Amino acid sequence: MTPSRRAVMAAMAGGMLVGCAGPKSTTNDRTSESGPPPVPGSTVAGTPTSTPSATAPTTTPAVTRAEIVARYGHAVPHSWGFDAPGVVHELPTRKPSIALTFDACGGPGGSGYDQALIDFLRKREVPATLFINSRWIDANPAIFRRLSAEPLFEIANHGTRHRPLSVTGRSAYGIPGTRSAAEVYDEIAGNRAKLTRLLGAPPRWFRSGTAYCDDVAARIVTDLGETFVSFSVNGDGGATFTPEQVRTTVAAAQGGSIVLCHMNHPKGGTARGIAAAVPHLLANGHSFVRLSDALH
Repeated sequence: MTPSRRAVMAAMAGGMLVGCAGPKSTTNDRTSESGPPPVPGSTVAGTPTSTPSATAPTTTPAVTRAEIVARYGHAVPHSWGFDAPGVVHELPTRKPSIALTFDACGGPGGSGYDQALIDFLRKREVPATLFINSRWIDANPAIFRRLSAEPLFEIANHGTRHRPLSVTGRSAYGIPGTRSAAEVYDEIAGNRAKLTRLLGAPPRWFRSGTAYCDDVAARIVTDLGETFVSFSVNGDGGATFTPEQVRTTVAAAQGGSIVLCHMNHPKGGTARGIAAAVPHLLANGHSFVRLSDALH
């Protein structure tokens, strides 16, 4: 990691990335798909695709929990944060493409559904990658089914219990991390199995709860056939930003950026901020892609 990237990532760490630490969700947060109207916007398209949301099966051989424990049970990590070998922060392109990614964390306070945000993306035909936690799927099964069937969206793995990914139990933002290689495996593989069953193919991308990981845990993600995707723009500060803060931050994204926001806090500023930032980015020549459209 270069000094400039290290400085940027350290600065972004000041914004919460937990996404489920805000006000507790209510029944009204999990609206049906026939709920509130979409955020107003024109019909200028981003870069939609017609390929299925479920990605092609990985060619990586299956790795068992016992094999992971044998490989990494005594490994000592040397890093902790948003960066580790194999972690992706940017798109490998010189094109003015931006990947919008939205986390759905699940659990108490994190199982809401920002329908206004999703409806805006649909109306403007803006593709996005949705990192969804196992608990959010359990709380919103019908909504998940519709999202996973839409080619505009790609579904990615946001873990089983929304834990920072550690082999030593390190925490982030007060959330305890996984405590061993075995627990790292469980955090990845539990939701991987659920998504594979529901989508018909395993997910390609993984992001841990809070986006924190150590270097040993990052290697386990790779061994399980997924790629750990972090971010280069913290778009909504863990769903704590106001609409204006979201607009300002996301509108400043450069080509190749991976933007992290949240889709599980309908009372936050994400939907209105994204609705204001997207037209600005389109007007400046940017386009939007799912991760699978840019990463190979």
